[in-house]
Amino acid sequence: MIRQVPVFFAFAILTAVADLTEYATDVIPTVSPATYWRADWANLLIQAVLKFVLVGEIFAHVFGSYESIARLGQLLIRALGVILVFAAAIAAAYASQNSPHGIISGAWLLDQTTFIVESGLLVFIFVFSLYFHLVWDRRLFGISLGLSISSCVHLASWAILGNLGALDPKRMIFVFLNMATYHAVVLMWFYYLLVPSKVAVIPAVPLPENDLEAWNRELERLVRP
Repeated sequence: MIRQVPVFFAFAILTAVADLTEYATDVIPTVSPATYWRADWANLLIQAVLKFVLVGEIFAHVFGSYESIARLGQLLIRALGVILVFAAAIAAAYASQNSPHGIISGAWLLDQTTFIVESGLLVFIFVFSLYFHLVWDRRLFGISLGLSISSCVHLASWAILGNLGALDPKRMIFVFLNMATYHAVVLMWFYYLLVPSKVAVIPAVPLPENDLEAWNRELERLVRP
């Protein structure tokens, strides 16, 4: 499984290490608030880049039967994700000049941008694969479903938090909701990755040709004249 989705395991390990490091900067008394938020920025950037690389990997596996489309889509998703993340980081950095808490608002802006783009890409993959009746690998489906649930809950929380004051005590409710959602998603990933699925015997029936096959042939013709 590690060979099938190496980016997911890199994402899981590096995210855990980055979160533990950020937690340490939060609880150690000698660490200043500015240092904590710099660690948060670094954590967000690492996770954002890994998420988009992971979404590109998922796309490549889901459309693996159409090699040219899978390869092109993976490259486009990775490039788009990295460009948008750094664009959001630059925008947040410039926007912070007008606020004494700019480093905090900038981190929030980067986090929201990441979840918006991530959820949009995942919705596109789900809808596209459903339209063309593509078969998902069970473990890839679990990974994608977990990412989708996490991003949707975080976006909903951010929408509500945007209407609350900075010192509103109800903010902590949504912070813990996001944390609980991510832990539930991790348990979901354990289930899909470790619990074997039932093997269904499907008769070998040739699938009818669809538009996706035609697109793949034309793309192959362009790439390899």
